[in-house]
Amino acid sequence: MTSAKKVLKDEKRAAFSVIDENGYPYTVPVNFFYDEEENKIYIHCAKEGHKVEILRRCDKVCFTVWNQGFKKEGHWEWNATSVVVFGKAEFVEDKDLLEKQLRKLAAKYYPTKDEIEKEMSSPSAKRVEMICIKPDHMTGKLVNEK
Repeated sequence: MTSAKKVLKDEKRAAFSVIDENGYPYTVPVNFFYDEEENKIYIHCAKEGHKVEILRRCDKVCFTVWNQGFKKEGHWEWNATSVVVFGKAEFVEDKDLLEKQLRKLAAKYYPTKDEIEKEMSSPSAKRVEMICIKPDHMTGKLVNEK
């Protein structure tokens, strides 16, 4: 597994960026799931809101993830790996796929299967929108803070 894909699989938070109607970037923190087999990223959100409205007008997105990094012995500076994904986003319309990918996303964050099932059967689960990001281009970089 490449280092970039490892960061996508292992890390739990990312910055999701879209372009609003005035050409300004709009970035929000998100939880996500990277489906390595499909090479797609899935995030969830409410069915309404600024991000959803923007995506209905423009499907181009930027998705940035970084790890906690490490320090080399005897050095003060951190070394972190970041991944930047440029791609197109689409709403997951297929209800079976939405549920399947939502369960995978939940498995990344919830401590037990019971917690996942409890959440999946809650009223809020019916109000979830799922967004699939199809990468067009992905870059990874090891950043030394010195």
